[in-house]
Amino acid sequence: MKVFDGTNVNYIILGSGDSYVVFLHGWGGSTESFKYVAENLKLNKKCLIVDFPPFGKSTEPKTVWGIEEYARALKEVLDKEKIEKFDIISHSFGGRVAIYFLSVYTDMVEKLVLIDSAGLRPKKSFAKHVKVAFYKFAKYFGFYFNFGSSDYNALSSHMKKCFVKIVNRNLKNEAKAIKIPTLLIYGEKDKDTPVYMGKRFNKLIKNSKLVILKNAGHFSYLDNFYEVKPLIENFIGG
Repeated sequence: MKVFDGTNVNYIILGSGDSYVVFLHGWGGSTESFKYVAENLKLNKKCLIVDFPPFGKSTEPKTVWGIEEYARALKEVLDKEKIEKFDIISHSFGGRVAIYFLSVYTDMVEKLVLIDSAGLRPKKSFAKHVKVAFYKFAKYFGFYFNFGSSDYNALSSHMKKCFVKIVNRNLKNEAKAIKIPTLLIYGEKDKDTPVYMGKRFNKLIKNSKLVILKNAGHFSYLDNFYEVKPLIENFIGG
């Protein structure tokens, strides 16, 4: 369906119930990222899973999207389905969208799950500072090196602009404003969104609980699904 800015946004609805849980996948993911989770959680709710553009069956945005546009596209999907109250389960980039969404549509979300969520400015190691300085130096003299992440390098030139706009947005203030019950789940071995981010979010979001999963990486909800399953069921259902 075309929901915003002429962009086609695909989504699926699974399960049954009188209320909804909305699943927001990470960058490069799709409805498949959360389909297994949605089918195996016992929540007695309908599960809406979105394909964030340009992933899955959704099309590439016509303009340069940031977090604001992704949140607006999500709102259009919810309006189409006449969903006014719901819970959110999000992963990584999906957490960025969830956090910003809550800052605009403050009364729609009842409970929030942030799994390995991004959204805060990362710490820069000494090696990172050297790498950035070298890149700027090389660029000044007309040399170009491919220093981007694998996520960045896999994108089209247009989506690279979207990616840069997204990752440069610090959602610290938006996170601090969250008042609803929030469950933070982070993998102990996550290198993309390390545990220190979960600890920061835990301090910023007053009504939050942080769970760190041992031997789990960036996809902790899949690495340790049978540990995550009761956590989410008790949190969303309780």
